[in-house]
Amino acid sequence: MKNTAYFFIVSISIVITLTFGKSLLIPFVFAMLLWFISRKMRSLMNKVKFIKKHFPTWIKNTLSSLIIISSLIVISKILSTNINTLAQATQEYDSNIGSIVENISQYLTIDLTETLKTQLGNINFGQILSLIFNSITELFGNLFMIVIYVLFIFLEEANFHKKLMLAFSNKEKQEKISSILEEIEASITNYLGLKTLVSFITGFLSYIILLFIGIDAPVFWAFLIALLNFIPTVGSLIATVFPATYCLLQFGDISPFLLVLFLVGTVQVVIGNIIEPRLMGNSLNISSLATLIALSVWGSIWSITGMFLSVPITVILIIILSQFPSTKPVAIILSDKGDIK
Repeated sequence: MKNTAYFFIVSISIVITLTFGKSLLIPFVFAMLLWFISRKMRSLMNKVKFIKKHFPTWIKNTLSSLIIISSLIVISKILSTNINTLAQATQEYDSNIGSIVENISQYLTIDLTETLKTQLGNINFGQILSLIFNSITELFGNLFMIVIYVLFIFLEEANFHKKLMLAFSNKEKQEKISSILEEIEASITNYLGLKTLVSFITGFLSYIILLFIGIDAPVFWAFLIALLNFIPTVGSLIATVFPATYCLLQFGDISPFLLVLFLVGTVQVVIGNIIEPRLMGNSLNISSLATLIALSVWGSIWSITGMFLSVPITVILIIILSQFPSTKPVAIILSDKGDIK
């Protein structure tokens, strides 16, 4: 009874901390992910003998960080330009609502004119685009804080091994902690690398389709599709429906809507159900149900950002929980097939 009370008290305290401290915790989590990526880039640089021999660690850390930050800034500029283009274009498409209503009524052979005009007329696509842009650029708004976090993480990295030896005199404990950290790093970098590759392929193929159909700002939609691909389960669905719905407004015809829905949806299904599972394999070791629950939980706590981070956070939790006898059963339940190291 006492243990149950402690569990609920600790759980509630954690949720409250995550909710009210998200302005500080979210940049820190992204900083940790960037640190993992930087370490991976550094290890790739070390494969070149000249760089490994003549470039000190701090220069390699700086180079990798500059590459990542520069990429984020370029992406932000491209998105900003495309969002402004779309926001201006939507004002010219109000007259297409009547055509959309007539086409849908003909397809359904039911007179829904008044109802559909009311519903479609109430949709403010400019406002929706602004909300999407604000959600995407929230990360870039915290870029300065993320950079500061990354800087201090790099500084801590230099002395971490020494601190580990001082904190734990037992060599077995030192090796265990190092093993846990290495496993977390390997799992997260593997996930981010493969997921980025899969998302890039999905976005690129979607870009070709959308360019062929003639939708406004296909670069934006392709990036949005690639980005939403990081959200498990529902991300690919939203990424397909939203540009398809925009086609209704732009063309005033249901045919481009169905075309985008079918072609982009096919890309999502083929890559998500055939290519991605083969690339990922069982490396993440998370059950489908645990993924869905994590998506809901982290989405309710940290909204869209939590959805993006749900898988990496769950991977870390499973690895940590599997190291302690009292929490190992929880890790087994969250895992894919119950195989825990």
